[in-house]
Amino acid sequence: MSQSEKNTATQPEFPVTDRVKEALAVTQRGVDELLPENEWVRKLARSEATGVPLRIKLGLDPTAPDIHLGHTVVLNKLRQLQDLGHQVIFLIGDFTSLIGDPSGRNTTRPPLTPEQVKVNAETYYKQASLVLDPARTEIRYNSEWCDALGARGMIQLASRYTVARMMERNDFHDRFHAGTSISVHEFLYPLMQGYDSVALKSDLELGGTDQKFNLLMGRHLQTEYGQEAQCILTMPLLEGLDGVEKMSKSKNNYVGISEAPNSMFAKLMSISDDLMWKYFTLLSFRPMDEIAKLKAECESGRNPRDAKVLLGQEIVARFHSAQAAEAALADFMNRARGGIPDDLPEVTISLPAEGLGIGALLKQAGLVPSTSEAVRMIEQGGVKVDGTAVSDKGLKLPAGTFVLQVGKRKFAKVHLKG
Repeated sequence: MSQSEKNTATQPEFPVTDRVKEALAVTQRGVDELLPENEWVRKLARSEATGVPLRIKLGLDPTAPDIHLGHTVVLNKLRQLQDLGHQVIFLIGDFTSLIGDPSGRNTTRPPLTPEQVKVNAETYYKQASLVLDPARTEIRYNSEWCDALGARGMIQLASRYTVARMMERNDFHDRFHAGTSISVHEFLYPLMQGYDSVALKSDLELGGTDQKFNLLMGRHLQTEYGQEAQCILTMPLLEGLDGVEKMSKSKNNYVGISEAPNSMFAKLMSISDDLMWKYFTLLSFRPMDEIAKLKAECESGRNPRDAKVLLGQEIVARFHSAQAAEAALADFMNRARGGIPDDLPEVTISLPAEGLGIGALLKQAGLVPSTSEAVRMIEQGGVKVDGTAVSDKGLKLPAGTFVLQVGKRKFAKVHLKG
């Protein structure tokens, strides 16, 4: 019997009330795994009986300054547990960022500089506060205890885990057998993340499915230090707008939570009808029975676009306002009817003496990636100037101001200066 099991066995039993069952249902909504479920039920029952909130931890390394909807999948779950009355801890990995998380990597991740970490961390928490209740959120930085460990403490911590167990981790195992280098410092990352759970005495730690090894490390180290082991909860990784790759800014398939309302709404309207239901489960705060009813209506003939509009407006209203959501819907419908949006980006371009062809103009305006793509769009009838379709691939516009359109969603007001 493990130390965790011994600790659990000696704890008094508390009744599993209806409130505990409801809390379990909230916990399980949209999750990939909740481990071990029976321990979590026991923790919930104890909290309900004693009135002592559970400590629920989410650690994020500020590797980039912006948060997108994929990040909010775990933040949303944290907020749901916060609303149940538990103490949520938003942990900023300012120390672990200096190591670089090897999770899911086939190469060593470059560490960030302390300056990058500081800038990103400030933006991270500001954006996360759009999901969490700042007044009920404990903000911590793991440099508080990691810096204090020192070399002696780091060596003692490393003695708590074996190399053989470390090599069971998928990314380390695959890299080792592929002959790809693994730096020794990368072994420290899961140890340090696990030690965070010891320092914070967490009852539950959240993360994406790619963080399972690190979360289990927290359980192991807590038992090594004589604490009750945390439970772990992993959330699915959210596919991006393409419906294939996980949402990522580098893949340009993301919806940023600080994006303009019209852009955010239009992007959400572009997801597939099938993917929409996963977005509802992981991003919406609507009750699951309400979502199930909406899905049944769509399967019975209701236009799925109606449901997508509800999702888009809910997300825009959360990160902006109800008024912004209504305006975004109006703007989207205007574009769908071929209208010109209100928030046109404006570009000023200097005309060379020989003039500028429409293909080069569209590229300079940022509406197409290349002149060949511009030609292709013209051939398909997808390019308009001031609302009139362009058929002449050799068109050159004079000095003046024009509204250029490529496809249904890309617009720009271009000022051509002679």
